[in-house]
Amino acid sequence: MSVELTTLALITLSAAVVNGGLGHGFSSITVPVALLFYPSRILNPALVLVETVINGYVLVISRRSVPQVWRRVLPIFVGLAPGILAGAWLLSTLDAAWLRFFVFAVLLPLILLQAAGVRRPIRAEGAVGVPYGAGVGVLYSVTTISGPPLALLFNNQGFVKQEFRAALGLIRVAESTLTAIAYLLIGLYSAPSLGLLLAIVPSVLIGIPLGAALVQSLDAETFRRVCMSFDAWVVGFGLSRTLVGLVPASNPAAYGIWIAVVALDAYLLRMFFRRRADHRVPARVGVLQPTADGAA
Repeated sequence: MSVELTTLALITLSAAVVNGGLGHGFSSITVPVALLFYPSRILNPALVLVETVINGYVLVISRRSVPQVWRRVLPIFVGLAPGILAGAWLLSTLDAAWLRFFVFAVLLPLILLQAAGVRRPIRAEGAVGVPYGAGVGVLYSVTTISGPPLALLFNNQGFVKQEFRAALGLIRVAESTLTAIAYLLIGLYSAPSLGLLLAIVPSVLIGIPLGAALVQSLDAETFRRVCMSFDAWVVGFGLSRTLVGLVPASNPAAYGIWIAVVALDAYLLRMFFRRRADHRVPARVGVLQPTADGAA
Protein backbone atom coordinates (compact mmCIF):
# COMPACT_ATOMS: atom_id res chain seq x y z
CA MET A 1 0.00 0.00 0.00
CA SER A 2 1.12 3.56 -0.67
CA VAL A 3 1.70 6.08 2.13
CA GLU A 4 -1.59 7.76 1.22
CA LEU A 5 -3.63 4.54 1.41
CA THR A 6 -1.90 3.48 4.63
CA THR A 7 -2.72 6.84 6.21
CA LEU A 8 -6.31 6.57 4.98
CA ALA A 9 -6.61 3.08 6.48
CA LEU A 10 -5.27 4.23 9.86
CA ILE A 11 -7.40 7.38 10.08
CA THR A 12 -10.57 5.54 9.03
CA LEU A 13 -9.82 2.89 11.67
CA SER A 14 -9.59 5.63 14.33
CA ALA A 15 -12.74 7.27 12.98
CA ALA A 16 -14.63 3.96 12.96
CA VAL A 17 -13.71 3.38 16.62
CA VAL A 18 -15.12 6.81 17.50
CA ASN A 19 -18.26 6.18 15.42
CA GLY A 20 -18.75 2.81 17.07
CA GLY A 21 -18.66 4.44 20.49
CA LEU A 22 -20.60 7.64 19.82
CA GLY A 23 -22.80 6.83 16.83
CA HIS A 24 -21.20 9.60 14.75
CA GLY A 25 -17.80 11.07 13.95
CA PHE A 26 -16.60 8.90 11.06
CA SER A 27 -16.42 11.59 8.38
CA SER A 28 -15.56 14.51 10.67
CA ILE A 29 -12.35 12.69 11.68
CA THR A 30 -11.57 11.05 8.34
CA VAL A 31 -12.12 13.98 5.99
CA PRO A 32 -9.71 16.58 7.48
CA VAL A 33 -6.79 14.15 7.17
CA ALA A 34 -7.82 12.44 3.94
CA LEU A 35 -8.30 15.77 2.13
CA LEU A 36 -4.58 16.37 2.49
CA PHE A 37 -4.03 13.44 0.09
CA TYR A 38 -7.18 13.14 -2.03
CA PRO A 39 -9.49 15.71 -3.65
CA SER A 40 -13.12 15.74 -2.51
CA ARG A 41 -14.36 14.56 -5.92
CA ILE A 42 -12.52 11.24 -5.39
CA LEU A 43 -12.83 10.92 -1.60
CA ASN A 44 -16.49 11.82 -1.10
CA PRO A 45 -18.12 9.13 -3.30
CA ALA A 46 -16.19 6.39 -1.47
CA LEU A 47 -17.08 7.78 1.97
CA VAL A 48 -20.75 8.19 1.12
CA LEU A 49 -21.07 4.52 0.16
CA VAL A 50 -19.44 3.47 3.44
CA GLU A 51 -21.50 5.92 5.49
CA THR A 52 -24.77 4.65 4.03
CA VAL A 53 -24.03 1.27 5.63
CA ILE A 54 -22.72 2.76 8.90
CA ASN A 55 -25.73 5.03 9.29
CA GLY A 56 -28.08 2.16 8.59
CA TYR A 57 -26.40 0.20 11.39
CA VAL A 58 -26.83 3.11 13.84
CA LEU A 59 -30.50 3.39 12.90
CA VAL A 60 -31.14 -0.35 13.35
CA ILE A 61 -29.68 -0.47 16.86
CA SER A 62 -31.65 2.67 17.84
CA ARG A 63 -34.93 1.75 16.14
CA ARG A 64 -36.94 1.54 19.38
CA SER A 65 -36.54 5.30 19.90
CA VAL A 66 -37.61 6.24 16.36
CA PRO A 67 -41.31 6.75 17.30
CA GLN A 68 -40.28 9.36 19.89
CA VAL A 69 -38.17 11.48 17.52
CA TRP A 70 -39.36 11.19 13.91
CA ARG A 71 -41.87 14.06 14.15
CA ARG A 72 -39.22 16.35 15.64
CA VAL A 73 -36.75 15.71 12.83
CA LEU A 74 -39.30 15.78 9.99
CA PRO A 75 -38.67 19.49 9.17
CA ILE A 76 -34.96 18.70 8.75
CA PHE A 77 -35.89 16.02 6.21
CA VAL A 78 -37.82 18.61 4.19
CA GLY A 79 -34.73 20.81 3.87
CA LEU A 80 -32.26 18.02 3.12
CA ALA A 81 -33.04 17.31 -0.56
CA PRO A 82 -32.59 20.84 -1.99
CA GLY A 83 -29.49 21.32 0.15
CA ILE A 84 -27.95 18.08 -1.09
CA LEU A 85 -28.60 18.96 -4.74
CA ALA A 86 -27.01 22.39 -4.28
CA GLY A 87 -24.01 20.89 -2.47
CA ALA A 88 -23.45 18.20 -5.10
CA TRP A 89 -23.39 20.88 -7.79
CA LEU A 90 -20.86 22.92 -5.76
CA LEU A 91 -18.67 19.85 -5.33
CA SER A 92 -18.54 19.33 -9.10
CA THR A 93 -17.59 22.96 -9.82
CA LEU A 94 -15.53 24.44 -6.95
CA ASP A 95 -11.73 24.50 -6.81
CA ALA A 96 -10.42 21.67 -4.60
CA ALA A 97 -8.17 23.88 -2.41
CA TRP A 98 -10.90 26.39 -1.63
CA LEU A 99 -13.29 23.53 -0.99
CA ARG A 100 -10.91 22.17 1.67
CA PHE A 101 -10.73 25.62 3.23
CA PHE A 102 -14.54 25.78 3.33
CA VAL A 103 -14.73 22.35 5.00
CA PHE A 104 -12.30 23.24 7.78
CA ALA A 105 -13.58 26.79 8.32
CA VAL A 106 -17.18 25.57 8.80
CA LEU A 107 -16.32 22.47 10.83
CA LEU A 108 -13.93 23.97 13.38
CA PRO A 109 -16.31 26.40 15.16
CA LEU A 110 -19.01 23.70 15.34
CA ILE A 111 -16.60 21.34 17.12
CA LEU A 112 -15.42 24.05 19.52
CA LEU A 113 -19.01 25.03 20.35
CA GLN A 114 -19.70 21.41 21.30
CA ALA A 115 -16.50 21.28 23.33
CA ALA A 116 -17.55 24.42 25.21
CA GLY A 117 -20.89 22.80 26.06
CA VAL A 118 -22.94 25.65 24.59
CA ARG A 119 -26.69 25.18 25.17
CA ARG A 120 -29.30 27.64 23.84
CA PRO A 121 -32.58 25.69 23.50
CA ILE A 122 -34.65 26.79 20.49
CA ARG A 123 -38.39 27.09 21.13
CA ALA A 124 -39.47 27.25 17.47
CA GLU A 125 -37.81 23.91 16.69
CA GLY A 126 -40.05 23.12 13.71
CA ALA A 127 -39.53 26.50 12.04
CA VAL A 128 -35.75 26.23 12.34
CA GLY A 129 -35.68 22.63 11.07
CA VAL A 130 -36.20 23.32 7.33
CA PRO A 131 -33.40 25.88 6.83
CA TYR A 132 -31.18 23.91 9.20
CA GLY A 133 -31.80 20.78 7.13
CA ALA A 134 -30.94 22.64 3.93
CA GLY A 135 -27.67 23.84 5.44
CA VAL A 136 -26.83 20.34 6.68
CA GLY A 137 -27.64 18.97 3.21
CA VAL A 138 -25.22 21.39 1.54
CA LEU A 139 -22.50 20.65 4.09
CA TYR A 140 -22.92 16.88 3.82
CA SER A 141 -22.97 16.63 0.03
CA VAL A 142 -19.90 18.89 -0.21
CA THR A 143 -17.95 17.29 2.64
CA THR A 144 -19.77 14.08 3.78
CA ILE A 145 -19.75 15.69 7.24
CA SER A 146 -22.89 16.44 9.22
CA GLY A 147 -22.24 14.96 12.67
CA PRO A 148 -21.05 18.17 14.41
CA PRO A 149 -23.98 20.42 13.40
CA LEU A 150 -26.55 17.68 14.05
CA ALA A 151 -24.97 16.77 17.41
CA LEU A 152 -24.91 20.45 18.36
CA LEU A 153 -28.62 20.80 17.56
CA PHE A 154 -29.79 17.56 19.20
CA ASN A 155 -27.75 18.14 22.37
CA ASN A 156 -29.00 21.71 22.46
CA GLN A 157 -32.62 20.51 22.25
CA GLY A 158 -32.21 18.00 25.05
CA PHE A 159 -32.31 14.69 23.15
CA VAL A 160 -31.39 11.86 25.54
CA LYS A 161 -28.88 9.19 24.49
CA GLN A 162 -31.12 6.76 22.58
CA GLU A 163 -33.24 9.56 21.10
CA PHE A 164 -30.03 11.26 19.99
CA ARG A 165 -28.82 8.12 18.21
CA ALA A 166 -32.21 7.46 16.60
CA ALA A 167 -32.56 11.04 15.33
CA LEU A 168 -29.00 11.01 14.05
CA GLY A 169 -29.56 7.65 12.35
CA LEU A 170 -32.75 8.82 10.62
CA ILE A 171 -31.20 12.01 9.26
CA ARG A 172 -27.93 10.47 8.22
CA VAL A 173 -29.47 7.48 6.45
CA ALA A 174 -31.57 9.92 4.42
CA GLU A 175 -28.71 12.30 3.64
CA SER A 176 -26.18 9.60 2.72
CA THR A 177 -28.70 7.80 0.47
CA LEU A 178 -29.80 11.02 -1.27
CA THR A 179 -26.18 12.15 -1.66
CA ALA A 180 -25.16 8.79 -3.16
CA ILE A 181 -27.96 9.18 -5.72
CA ALA A 182 -26.97 12.80 -6.46
CA TYR A 183 -23.34 11.77 -7.01
CA LEU A 184 -24.49 9.07 -9.40
CA LEU A 185 -26.63 11.53 -11.37
CA ILE A 186 -23.79 14.01 -11.85
CA GLY A 187 -21.22 11.28 -12.63
CA LEU A 188 -18.86 11.59 -9.65
CA TYR A 189 -18.22 7.85 -9.20
CA SER A 190 -14.93 6.73 -10.70
CA ALA A 191 -12.41 3.90 -10.49
CA PRO A 192 -10.12 5.86 -8.07
CA SER A 193 -13.10 6.51 -5.76
CA LEU A 194 -14.10 2.87 -5.69
CA GLY A 195 -10.46 1.89 -5.20
CA LEU A 196 -10.38 3.78 -1.89
CA LEU A 197 -12.98 1.37 -0.54
CA LEU A 198 -10.26 -1.30 -0.34
CA ALA A 199 -8.55 0.73 2.39
CA ILE A 200 -11.72 1.95 4.12
CA VAL A 201 -13.95 -1.13 4.43
CA PRO A 202 -11.57 -3.32 6.54
CA SER A 203 -11.00 -0.39 8.93
CA VAL A 204 -14.75 0.04 9.39
CA LEU A 205 -15.35 -3.67 9.96
CA ILE A 206 -12.72 -3.68 12.73
CA GLY A 207 -13.27 -0.20 14.19
CA ILE A 208 -17.06 -0.08 14.65
CA PRO A 209 -17.37 -3.13 16.97
CA LEU A 210 -14.13 -2.13 18.72
CA GLY A 211 -15.51 1.32 19.51
CA ALA A 212 -18.83 -0.13 20.70
CA ALA A 213 -16.96 -2.45 23.08
CA LEU A 214 -14.54 0.26 24.22
CA VAL A 215 -17.25 2.74 25.23
CA GLN A 216 -18.77 0.07 27.51
CA SER A 217 -15.60 0.01 29.62
CA LEU A 218 -15.07 3.79 29.71
CA ASP A 219 -17.05 6.77 30.90
CA ALA A 220 -19.10 7.65 27.80
CA GLU A 221 -18.98 11.42 28.33
CA THR A 222 -15.20 11.41 28.86
CA PHE A 223 -14.75 9.25 25.76
CA ARG A 224 -16.89 11.68 23.73
CA ARG A 225 -14.96 14.71 25.00
CA VAL A 226 -11.51 13.22 24.28
CA CYS A 227 -12.63 12.25 20.77
CA MET A 228 -13.86 15.81 20.26
CA SER A 229 -10.44 17.19 21.24
CA PHE A 230 -8.73 14.91 18.74
CA ASP A 231 -11.20 16.09 16.09
CA ALA A 232 -10.56 19.77 16.88
CA TRP A 233 -6.77 19.37 16.69
CA VAL A 234 -6.97 17.49 13.38
CA VAL A 235 -9.31 20.05 11.83
CA GLY A 236 -7.19 22.95 13.12
CA PHE A 237 -4.09 21.43 11.55
CA GLY A 238 -5.94 20.85 8.28
CA LEU A 239 -7.09 24.47 8.23
CA SER A 240 -3.54 25.73 8.76
CA ARG A 241 -2.08 23.46 6.07
CA THR A 242 -4.75 24.49 3.59
CA LEU A 243 -4.24 28.19 4.30
CA VAL A 244 -0.50 27.82 3.68
CA GLY A 245 -1.26 26.25 0.30
CA LEU A 246 -3.65 29.05 -0.66
CA VAL A 247 -1.54 31.93 0.70
CA PRO A 248 2.11 30.79 1.01
CA ALA A 249 3.17 34.06 2.64
CA SER A 250 0.84 33.28 5.58
CA ASN A 251 2.97 30.34 6.78
CA PRO A 252 3.74 31.49 10.39
CA ALA A 253 0.29 33.02 10.95
CA ALA A 254 -1.46 29.97 9.51
CA TYR A 255 0.18 27.61 11.99
CA GLY A 256 -0.62 30.14 14.69
CA ILE A 257 -4.28 29.24 14.05
CA TRP A 258 -3.55 25.61 14.82
CA ILE A 259 -1.65 26.52 18.02
CA ALA A 260 -4.54 28.74 19.11
CA VAL A 261 -7.04 25.91 18.50
CA VAL A 262 -4.95 23.47 20.55
CA ALA A 263 -4.59 25.99 23.38
CA LEU A 264 -8.31 26.80 23.42
CA ASP A 265 -9.33 23.16 23.35
CA ALA A 266 -6.82 22.31 26.08
CA TYR A 267 -8.43 25.00 28.26
CA LEU A 268 -11.93 23.67 27.52
CA LEU A 269 -10.76 20.11 28.21
CA ARG A 270 -9.29 21.21 31.54
CA MET A 271 -12.57 22.88 32.50
CA PHE A 272 -14.47 19.73 31.51
CA PHE A 273 -12.39 17.48 33.76
CA ARG A 274 -12.58 20.02 36.60
CA ARG A 275 -16.39 20.02 36.41
CA ARG A 276 -16.41 16.21 36.33
CA ALA A 277 -14.14 16.09 39.39
CA ASP A 278 -16.33 18.61 41.27
CA HIS A 279 -19.42 16.48 40.65
CA ARG A 280 -17.71 13.38 41.99
CA VAL A 281 -16.32 14.88 45.23
CA PRO A 282 -18.76 14.08 48.07
CA ALA A 283 -19.91 16.94 50.26
CA ARG A 284 -17.92 17.09 53.53
CA VAL A 285 -20.01 19.62 55.43
CA GLY A 286 -21.98 17.97 58.24
CA VAL A 287 -20.32 14.56 57.84
CA LEU A 288 -19.61 12.99 61.23
CA GLN A 289 -16.19 11.43 61.68
CA PRO A 290 -16.05 7.90 63.15
CA THR A 291 -14.88 7.56 66.78
CA ALA A 292 -12.25 5.12 68.02
CA ASP A 293 -14.82 2.36 68.53
CA GLY A 294 -16.17 2.79 65.02
CA ALA A 295 -19.36 4.67 65.97
CA ALA A 296 -20.21 7.95 64.34
